[in-house]
Amino acid sequence: MSFFLKTFNTLTCNRLDMKILKWIGIIIGSLILVLGAIISVLYGISKQHENQTYNIDISPVYIDYSDESLLEKGRHVATIRACVECHGDNLGGRVFIEDPVVGLLIATNLTTGAGGLGSDYSDDDLVKAIRHGVRKDGKSVIFMPSHEYNVIDAADMAALIAYIRSKDPVDSTHLPETKIGFPFRLMYVLSDIHLFPARLIDHSIGIPEPVAERTPLQLGAYVATTCIGCHGDNYGGGRIPGVPPHWPEASNITLGGVLADYTEADFFNAMRNGINLEGRVMEPEFMPWQVFGYMTDEELSGLFEYLQSLPARETGTR
Repeated sequence: MSFFLKTFNTLTCNRLDMKILKWIGIIIGSLILVLGAIISVLYGISKQHENQTYNIDISPVYIDYSDESLLEKGRHVATIRACVECHGDNLGGRVFIEDPVVGLLIATNLTTGAGGLGSDYSDDDLVKAIRHGVRKDGKSVIFMPSHEYNVIDAADMAALIAYIRSKDPVDSTHLPETKIGFPFRLMYVLSDIHLFPARLIDHSIGIPEPVAERTPLQLGAYVATTCIGCHGDNYGGGRIPGVPPHWPEASNITLGGVLADYTEADFFNAMRNGINLEGRVMEPEFMPWQVFGYMTDEELSGLFEYLQSLPARETGTR
């Protein structure tokens, strides 16, 4: 009798174990299906944003190509606005991010050389791409900070385009095409990564008129927009959306962070020589002081005054 009871109990336990395993399998399978559906939706949203087209009217910019002084001014704008940081000193384009998560992001060849867009883009097309983030085909540029360049006034925009037009042709047919990493697409939808900047811009706002003479504070505010890509709209620093994982957090450059201990002389030393208060040289890959150091004394002084005027932010409050 005990043998039959033992056998019965064993069979019952086995059946219960099988039922439990079956339900675990159903739950795991359901979770996988739900997760797959969520991933598909997120991916679909990213593709929809990528393929969205914009039909916008732009403010034309008058460019006097006979004015040779425009080229030097344009070189200055292209440098301090970090155009050369991505597109290269020759504006011939290059790979600026290659990462398993982010993907392969290519800065476009802006010259008239093979593979460049210089011959195909009119001046109006360049204005549309630079300050509206919209390509000639009507789709958004990818990961270019056009939302930061939207404030560039008509005089600086004219000089910048004249400078782009002046560059020697560069052959960039060897460059691969931009490929957005699958994980990066999902991260984009779930965060504030500026992958398709045309979505961030109010396209109804016309190009700002030149200001004959800005106060130091106004000049600082004007050039400071180039800082927001890393340090954030509030300049509070923190984790930079969309950069490879090995990148450090951006510093808090308000009085709530590192800038509280800087004098103007310290600030100049950091921006011109890359040396922080600890006496270390900042890594140009993460803090491109080598291009920002091209700012004039007036621009750097104004930038320092503007950053000092901001409310103290907690570090990480981009």
